[in-house]
Formats: sequence, C-alpha cells, structure tokens
Amino acid sequence: MAEHSTVAAGTIGVTALDREGESHELSWEPDQSLMEALRDNGLPVLASCGGTASCATCHVFLDPELVGRLGERSEDELELLEETEYYDEATSRLSCQVAHDAALDGITVRLAPEEE
Repeated sequence: MAEHSTVAAGTIGVTALDREGESHELSWEPDQSLMEALRDNGLPVLASCGGTASCATCHVFLDPELVGRLGERSEDELELLEETEYYDEATSRLSCQVAHDAALDGITVRLAPEEE
C-alpha cells in the first residue's frame, strides 16, 4: 500500500518544512503548481506575483538530486533566485515554477527564510 493512499487519484503527497522546521504533510493536486499546493495547504508562502515568476517570494529548497531532475531553471527564475539573500545553486527553486508530476510523490520541500 502506498504511503499516501488516502489521497484522490492523481494527487501526490509532499512533506513541507516551514521556517521553524515544523513538518507538514500536504496533498498536491494535479492542476496545481508546488506554490499553490503549499499555499492552499496553509503554509505561509507569500507568492506576491501570483505565480508568474516575477517576485521570488515562493522560494523553496529541494533535494539537490531532485533539482537536477526537474530540468534547467528558466533565465527569469534563475535571475530572481540569484538576487535573493538565501539562494543556493544546488537546492533553490521558485515553487511557482515546479509543476505537478507523479514522480514527485513523497518529496520534501523546505521554505526559504523570509527576506529581510
């Protein structure tokens, strides 16, 4: 039996670590970006631009291996991330730019600290 067997078909499970390090088990629906899943599950993701990759307020950290599998960051995403205080080349992504994929079931996401 799958670990996230109680979720609807196509929905995947995500573990999110908030800024205090507390763990939250989330459901990620097929029609959502990772940012939408985080926000809709009550995590404090500002997402000022509404998911258009123009603000970096949905910055998260992912496993470096996963970041590599997601493909290249767009030029806009990379530029925004590089301007943040907490950018990490190996782990940083804008959660609004991470699309739902069944292969991501069970991932762990850590919210980046808020910018000063």
